[in-house]
Amino acid sequence: MKKNILLIATGGTIASQKSEHGLAPLIQAKEILSYISDVSQFCNPDAIQLCNIDSTNMEPRHWKEMVRAIRDNYDKYDGFVLAHGTDTMAYTAAALSYMIQNSCKPIVITGAQKSIDLEITDAKTNLLDSFCYAADENSQGVQIVFGGKVIAGTRAKKIRSKSYNAFDSIDFPFLAMIQDGRIMRYIPALPFQEKVTFYEEMNDNIFLMKLIPGISPKGLRFLFEQYDAIIVESFGVGGIPASISDMFYELHETYPEKIILMATQVAHEGSDMTVYEVGNKIKKECRFLESYDMTLEAVIAKTMWMLANKECRKDMLEEIFYQKINYDLIFDPHV
Repeated sequence: MKKNILLIATGGTIASQKSEHGLAPLIQAKEILSYISDVSQFCNPDAIQLCNIDSTNMEPRHWKEMVRAIRDNYDKYDGFVLAHGTDTMAYTAAALSYMIQNSCKPIVITGAQKSIDLEITDAKTNLLDSFCYAADENSQGVQIVFGGKVIAGTRAKKIRSKSYNAFDSIDFPFLAMIQDGRIMRYIPALPFQEKVTFYEEMNDNIFLMKLIPGISPKGLRFLFEQYDAIIVESFGVGGIPASISDMFYELHETYPEKIILMATQVAHEGSDMTVYEVGNKIKKECRFLESYDMTLEAVIAKTMWMLANKECRKDMLEEIFYQKINYDLIFDPHV
């Protein structure tokens, strides 16, 4: 029996057409489906329009709308495909990985580098591959399908701005590859032990502080005063430079309730604050959560999710942050 798959359109390049000021998402969900008529050979597709925006304008409130749309239609369909812009696709995939957990029904996010109404485009292949994967009996959870690759939702990163092979899986194998409608799985899906859980809240009162050489402590006090969590995007394996370390220590003591996380600007291999004095010393004296091998997109989304949910008590934040969800963390900080 054919699976019932719902397309949730949100805009992006895949739905864009030329406007007076450049490309803008104008194509609606039903029209997107009309470009891939072959999809009806292996599933029963349906479509709804959630929003029609450039993904540069994607916000946590849109993630909440996606969660509600999937939750409200969860019993009606066997899987979901979200058409999304590529610029923030990795953030959305990570966010949905935390907001929809233990889903035995696949939630596939895809898009394109060229609009679906062009003669030469990657949109049709990406969409067909996504429906193919969503309709497969062995698919589950949240993932990106793009350029023939199936990437865990917490492991994706956009690495090219124009090429068709725009996404890669960071420090984790592809879940599968898709070629000519055939799925070649590298990592078999393990059945979830718990029922699907939907989380509709995200706390976006966080700040990403990217370090640069000679960074000034000006503005640091404002960040501690205004934000619930600060993610430090540091150099290499992680550390706090001398130019801001004294102020950082002082503010950490003044605002002990603030959550501080250490991430890295380096795409691969992650952080380890214990290696160098600039990291090891401050980690001993300040309460730092550390990203280790998590992607920056996953760290941001997980922090928003963790801070928003009441069951994530202050005394359990470390335990919850290091809980492994949708392959987001390989390193075990407790070993």
